[in-house]
Amino acid sequence: MNQTRAVLFLPDDASCEGVDRPLMLQSVLFCPLLTWVGKTLMARSIQRFFIVWGKEEYAAELRGCFPAEADVLVSGSREALMDFLSQEGEVAVFPCEMLPLELPGGSSYAYTAKASALRESWTNGSDAVPGARELSGFSAVYDLPRLREMELACRDEIVRRHVAAGVHILDGSSVYIDPRVEIGAGTVVLPGTILRGETTIGRDCEIGPNAMIRDCTVGDGTTVNASQANESTIGSRVKIGPFAYIRPGCTIGNDIKVGDFVEVKNSVIGDGTKISHLTYVGDSDVGQKVNFGCGTVTTNYDGFKKYRCTIGDHAFIGCNTNLIAPVKVGDGAYTAAGSTITDEVPADALAVARARQKNLEGWAARRRALHAEKKD
Repeated sequence: MNQTRAVLFLPDDASCEGVDRPLMLQSVLFCPLLTWVGKTLMARSIQRFFIVWGKEEYAAELRGCFPAEADVLVSGSREALMDFLSQEGEVAVFPCEMLPLELPGGSSYAYTAKASALRESWTNGSDAVPGARELSGFSAVYDLPRLREMELACRDEIVRRHVAAGVHILDGSSVYIDPRVEIGAGTVVLPGTILRGETTIGRDCEIGPNAMIRDCTVGDGTTVNASQANESTIGSRVKIGPFAYIRPGCTIGNDIKVGDFVEVKNSVIGDGTKISHLTYVGDSDVGQKVNFGCGTVTTNYDGFKKYRCTIGDHAFIGCNTNLIAPVKVGDGAYTAAGSTITDEVPADALAVARARQKNLEGWAARRRALHAEKKD
């Protein structure tokens, strides 16, 4: 294909059963159908797009299906369309909704023609374009049920593409991968995995089983086991899960453990840190090689505003510590298990913030005796 321009006609699908918005904006594997088409055409060197859509509604959403560098015009103006075709050259034309997938028995109404021939035919109100040639690799989408049927074929095609690039997918029928996702060679994708959005997975990772990653960058050699990660950056050789939750806005460094039932939100975690289990780290800046004991909580919200915690390198946070933000724990400092920290902990200090233990000798025996007496 030597075209640099494309014209896409978007019919009004209001009459289609079950469709309340343009069919090209319907999701296919978490991604609008128009994004599929745009991504495919840009890979074939097309950079300029005219979307024939005469309504203001959805115009911005249609434009947003393309990368920022694409030249996209959304308009229902015949004059604007003719101006788009004023320069000579080949133009790809999509007269109806299309999916960039060639299916057995599928019809591809896409074609390519000279701009001058398109101008002449469309000015005269004719659909017959002299010299038009069929454009292969696309299948027409007639309605929403047909689109859902084609979605599984799309899934299988994406799986084949990643396998050909060196990704090991154990069961292609049990994973769902967005067309925008990139996966490095040597990575293993286990059953139940969902990869969506602008996600990039590095080399030699293990993703799954039962993991979902959305809009994340994941470094090489990282494991994500039965966990979710969203809108975050995760480094190399990180072990996440099982049952961990990475919320948006996180930067997870290298050689980190985010273990079972750990939640991290809007935080920076330094290299080598261990957050092994049952811990919440929110709105925090954590240094390198910090150890979080089981049950640690950064209490970052007072009901009105959120505050940040700062934890220095090599700090040791004892089990069941509450860090009342905003608070700072210095480099190499310790917090005693069961402490509630409200003030700054200096570097290399031990913070003990819990009631002193008091033993009442014989109390349990007296209570048992009293209970037995009442029972008798």
